[in-house]
Parts: sequence; structure tokens; C-alpha cells
Amino acid sequence: MMLRYALQTVRDRKGGFLGAFLALMCAAALITACGTLLETGLRGTIRTERYAAAPVIVSADQNVHQTTVKHKKGKTKVKHKAKPIAERAWLADGIAHKLKGVPGVGRVVPELTFLAAPLTPAAADLTDKTVYGHAWQSAALTPFLLDEGKAPRAAADLVIDRDFAERAHLKTGDRLTVQSTQAPRTYRITGVAAPAEAALPHQTSLFFSTGEAERLAAHPGQVTTLGVVPAKGVGTGDLKQAVADALVGTKAQVSTGDERGPVEFLDAAGARVKLVSMGGAMGGTSLLVAILVVVGTFALSVQQRHRELALLRAIAATPKQIRGLLGREALIVGAAAGIVGSLAGIPLGGWLHGKFVDLGAVPATLERTVSIFPLLAAVGTTLLGAWAAARISARRIARIRPAEALAEASVGRAGLPLSRIVAGLVVLAGGVVLVAVLSVLRTEPASTPVTFLAVVVLSSAVALLGPLVVRAAAAVLRGPLRLSGPGGRLAHANLRGNAARMAAAVTPLALLTGMTCTVLFVQPTLGDAARAQAREGIRADWVLAAQGPGVPAQAARKLRTTEGVDAATEVVRTTVRVGLDKYPAQGVTTAGLTRTWDPDVTAGSLKGFGKADVAVSELAADQLNLKPGSTLKLTLGDGTKTTLKVSAVYARGLGFGDLTMAHDLVARHVDNPLAATVLIKSDRTQGELAAGVEKFPGVRVLAPAAADRLQAESRQANAEVNYLAMGLILAFTAIAVVNTLAMSVSERIREFAMLRLAGASRRQVLGMLRTEALSVLLIGTVIGSGVALAVLTAFSVGMTGSAAPSVIPLAYVSVVAVAALLALTATALPGRAALKPRPVTVATAKE
Repeated sequence: MMLRYALQTVRDRKGGFLGAFLALMCAAALITACGTLLETGLRGTIRTERYAAAPVIVSADQNVHQTTVKHKKGKTKVKHKAKPIAERAWLADGIAHKLKGVPGVGRVVPELTFLAAPLTPAAADLTDKTVYGHAWQSAALTPFLLDEGKAPRAAADLVIDRDFAERAHLKTGDRLTVQSTQAPRTYRITGVAAPAEAALPHQTSLFFSTGEAERLAAHPGQVTTLGVVPAKGVGTGDLKQAVADALVGTKAQVSTGDERGPVEFLDAAGARVKLVSMGGAMGGTSLLVAILVVVGTFALSVQQRHRELALLRAIAATPKQIRGLLGREALIVGAAAGIVGSLAGIPLGGWLHGKFVDLGAVPATLERTVSIFPLLAAVGTTLLGAWAAARISARRIARIRPAEALAEASVGRAGLPLSRIVAGLVVLAGGVVLVAVLSVLRTEPASTPVTFLAVVVLSSAVALLGPLVVRAAAAVLRGPLRLSGPGGRLAHANLRGNAARMAAAVTPLALLTGMTCTVLFVQPTLGDAARAQAREGIRADWVLAAQGPGVPAQAARKLRTTEGVDAATEVVRTTVRVGLDKYPAQGVTTAGLTRTWDPDVTAGSLKGFGKADVAVSELAADQLNLKPGSTLKLTLGDGTKTTLKVSAVYARGLGFGDLTMAHDLVARHVDNPLAATVLIKSDRTQGELAAGVEKFPGVRVLAPAAADRLQAESRQANAEVNYLAMGLILAFTAIAVVNTLAMSVSERIREFAMLRLAGASRRQVLGMLRTEALSVLLIGTVIGSGVALAVLTAFSVGMTGSAAPSVIPLAYVSVVAVAALLALTATALPGRAALKPRPVTVATAKE
């Protein structure tokens, strides 16, 4: 019977349930979109391209491992953990000799993969595919076959793939300048090759002679991978087992099938972890925001039906029946919204994944995966959320006596229940604790999730204590509102007398303002602090930068030997691991280092800094318990383990990374050994220095300020990924603002009619609504701004040591302007619609 009545209620009150439906539908779409990202990170396919003709691939271990043994109560627990390294790990070429005699092995093909960027104008705009260099002997792994010309034999010979030749308008006999790991070199194209099947969709291949490829790879005695081709009649499974048995005792990894893709595309394999983290963070934040919005929407919906539910109590409906009715209604609305929203979330997730690919946050080689699981999770979460929101919203009306329910329906409730006040204070205390914790977190991965969680928790406290906040704000605004005329006095009366309804609109506005300001200003706070440290720490007169992959060592060497140049410091960036913990690091030229670089040394000295030394930031020193003279064991980017002596501790870790080592050490263990920048100390002019490096294409001499602007642009590109990730949540919150305000206004049609009958003009009623909307906007934006300021200040204290977050005035004004536009539009349109019927008709109609 209650189900039948619930269906009838939903059918008859479509308008009343529309707001809840929209909130739940948007929540389901958001959860589905985040779920598809998470699933792609967990199960997304990385298909091999270059290794299509080699069923078995042997590669080096791409992880750093840690094993811990614990003895407790007579039991021994062994725990093994592994974390990926930042660069490609190389394989000793002696393993190829081990495999050649293994039964079932037909052929072992060594592979070299290295940086190779074309620099000719014709190839300059072909950036949609990554270009890799290889030795021609590894062409059989795809296989690539010559369409024209001949294979490269001399050091200056080059074979290019057919797709690149057509797009760059190159042919056999042409010359192509390539920037690889050494100085740029011009090669003669001796041939054009094409894969036996279709063109490789995500990469371009340049093939060099074996000797030249080994020189450019710069890893003597090592190979990238080994491709193993089976003997005739040998299956892939048998071959894999035979190879694995032959490699027992080594750290070599054996891959077949789809396992070969992550070996070929290391960036895609690393992106899986990033996408899982991003999808999980977005999904978690989305869920918390959705719960807050949906509970608020249902609370407003139940409040609007207070009289109806009170009458049901008066005619003997039990509390259990009221809860059951509201729960069934919520499940009906939640099921419809969940199904529609989850289906809408699939293309939304596809759009989001495509944007991440366009921004470079996720490589195109990691294919998007979609299954039924995100949809089921979204529908299940929506149903559970709707049911829980309805039960929470029904607690008061279902618990009180029927006579009290009727009285409250007629005159409203005077105050908040004590339990809600206590809950609000507890949540507020939790938010304060999160802000305090945030102020001592000093790493971005740790502080970012706490930052957004703090905003949601503090906004939840606002939702619980909203009516009290609105009444307090009404007392503060009493004077200005009363001075603004009859509309202002009516608006003030509504703020005081209908605080619960107004609070329902304040909460999403506060959440929207607080979350948007936090998203917009977190990255500038961190980026500005890092740039400031870098500016203060660079003593160089000029900076070398490159439009291509980096500045060749030969360019720095040329300037270093030029008269009038005191020092030229090459800077190579990487990421290392100490144990399993990841640290940003850099390698710098040790000669003349203190002339170009000042990291603000607080302990020790950079005097005599050499290949066996490391300088660490104060953060790393605290975390690793280091001081000058300490020994630091770490794993370099390619998995090579080394032990260094701490020579100095410095304060400018945000600007220069947590670890600084010798350039020659780092450059041997990174995929791209070219310098990101070269710091020049010289009394020569910019033009004179530029003339010294003119033979290096793309290398420019910049003033430190210009180099700083380039760094800012690079950081902005990275920030766009975060803006996009949180943009959907902000859009959902904006929809919630419009939805809540529209629901709040549309229920007041009878109130507006009575005002019209009492002598108020249509214009005066609309003026009252505008004043109310502006009052709610002011309260919501002030609270949201206060929440954002508290969170950003704590973030700034923890990450930069300064209680001065970076706030962009124009961006803040834009946030308030958008919130105002949403609030006024969501109030004016329903208000005008509510004033269209004749007042007498509305006043005499049945409720």
C-alpha cells in the first residue's frame, strides 16, 4: 500500500521531486565519469605497436622493491612492496647470449630506444606522435620493411617511416637534422620503411645504423629490451616458460600478449597509477559533495511537504509508515535519476578522458575501458544516497507527536534540535582539525586531498548550523535591509522567519564559492612560491633554453670555453626514490656552481661539491633525518642504486627540488640527458652569447625573467589538468545552487499571492526576491570565502612556510560574479513564473 501511495505521490508532485531528481542525476553522472577513469587506470589496455612481431619481450625490472620482516607473537610476517621508477631501466646485453641457446628460441633481436627529435622546419609541426630512434637491426620486431632505398650502414645514414615521410614531405636522398642525446646532427635519408601491417598510430620511428644508435643511446653494453622470436612450431606459452627458466636468478622480466604494451610505453604504464589516483580523488570528492547536495535538496523537499506529512500523522500514520513512504519515494526518484545519470556519465567520462589526453596528463596509448561496473556503482550509490537523505530529512517529522507536527506546519519551527547543533559543532571541530593538520603537511600528494576534504567538511558544518548562521547574518544585515525600503524589510523578515529555507540556499553557495576559490588558488599559491624561490636562487646573468627536447651538452661546453663566460651550469631534472619514497631531484654542473646558483644553504657548504655529493632540501633532511656528513642511499631514475654523502642542506626546495646531485651522475641515468636549462654567468651581451650557440637549432639565450615566464607557462599547463579534474564537481555544485534556489522560490507561490492581495505590487515582490537573493548571496560568498581563506592559508603555511596564499583578484571577482548571476537568475525566473497566476485564484485554491 505504501509503495502504491509513494508512486501516486511522485506522479502527482512531479515538480516537487524535480529538484531531487536533478541533483541525483548529476551525482550519478559524475560518479560514473570518475568510475570510468578509475577503471581505465586499473584495467585500461596498453597495446603494443613496435613489438607486434615478437611474441616474447625481455626487459629490465621497472620497479624498486622493499621487503620488510616483522616478528610478532612468535609469528613472522614478510611484506613486499614495489614502486615504479621514473626513467627506463636498461638491460645488460649479455642476457641475449644466454637466450640464444635456449630450446625453442629462433631469434633474439636487441632493441635500442632513445630520444630522437626532428628539427627541420618541415617536421616542426608534427608533434602529435612521439618520435623515437632505433637501430635498424630491431626493425624486425614490428616488422618494418623497406619500401624504397636501402638500410642505414654509415653513421650519417637514416631510414624514416612511411607515415612520417608523407606528412613531412621527405623522400630518399633528402637531409634531416635530428636532435638526440648528443649534439644535433644532419643525416641523409637512405630509405623509407613501413610496417608490414598498418602505420603505428602513436609513434614515429627513425632508424640509424647500429654503431650510431649505440652512440646516441649512450648506454654501452646495455639494451632497452630483447625481442624473442620462437623457432618453427614453438608456441608462445612454451617459449615464455623456456625464457623465464633461462633467466632465473636475474631481474629480467618476461612479457607476452598485452603485457608487452606497458614495456613499450612506460609513460602509459605510469599514467595508470596517476589515473587511479586522479579518478579516486575526483570520485571521493564528488561523492562527498553529492551527499552534501542531495541531503540538502531532500531536506528542502521534505520541509516543503511539512503540512502534508503532518496531516498524515494526524490521521494515524505511524512514524514507521512516514519513514517508509519517504524512503520509497526516494528510491523511486533515485532509481530513475541513477539510470539516466549513469548513462549520461559514460559520454561525460569519455569527454573527460579525451581532455586529459589533449592536455598530456594521460597518453593516448592508454586505451579507455568502459564496463558495467561504474554504472552499477553509480546507480547503487544514488539509491543509497537518496534513501539515506530521505531518512535523515524525515527524522523530525516522523518522531514528533501529530499535534506538534500540525503546529509546526502552520507556524514553522522556532529553533534547531539540540542533536543537530551538537552534530554541527562536531563537524565544525573536525574541519578545524583538518585545517590544523593541513598546516603541517609539507608534500603536495599528502596535502591536496586534505585540502578539498577540509572544504567539504567545513561546508557540511555550515549546512548543519545553517539556520543559526542565517539568523545571525540577518541580525547583522538588519540595518542596511530596513533602509532599502519595503522590499528590504520583507526580505529581512523572511531571513529571520524562514531561516531554514534560506539556509538551504546558503549551503550550496558557500560550497561553490569555497571549492572554486580553493581549486583556483591552490596551484598559484604553490607555483608562485616555487617561482619566487627560483628567482631568488638564480645568480646567472643569462639562461639557455631550448624549443626542442633540451639544451645539448655541447652547447653548454661551447659557452663554457668562451672568453668572458665565468660559469655555465647545466640543469637536468629527474625523480629518484629513497626507499620507496619519491623525491624530485636535479643534476647540476659542479664547476662554478656557486656563481650561478644559490639555494640558500642553511647547513653545510657547496664548496667542493662533486660527483659523490648530494645537497638536500630542509624538507628532505627532516623526513630522512639527514645532516651534512650523513650518508644517503638512493635509487636513481633508471633503477641504479648509489650512495652519496650529504654536503649541504638548503631552504629553497620548492624552487629547485629536494635533492641536488652532480650533472654527470644524473645525466647517465635519465631518458633525456639534455639540460632543461643552462645558467650562464657572463659579462657578454645576449647577442654575443646567442652567436656562440647559433649552430644548435632551437637553443635560445634568455634573460632570467624571460625564463621565469616560460616556467610559469609550463606550470599553468599542469594546473589546467587540476582545473579540469575539479571543474565537473564545480559544475555540479553550480547546478545545485540553481536547483536549490529554484525549489525554494517555486514553493512560495501562495505567499506571493497573499502579498499581492495585501497591496504589494508585482514589482515590489520581485524587488523583495532580488534583495533576498543578494542577501543569501552575500552570506554564502562570505562564508565560502572564509572557508577557502582558512584552507588556503593552512595549505600555504604547510607547503611554503608563509601564511600568504596567492589570490588573483580578477579570478575572485569572477567567482563572485558567476555566483551572483546564478543566484539572481535562479530566483528571478521561478519568481516571475510564480507571479503569473491571478492572486485570488492562487489564494483560494486548495493547498
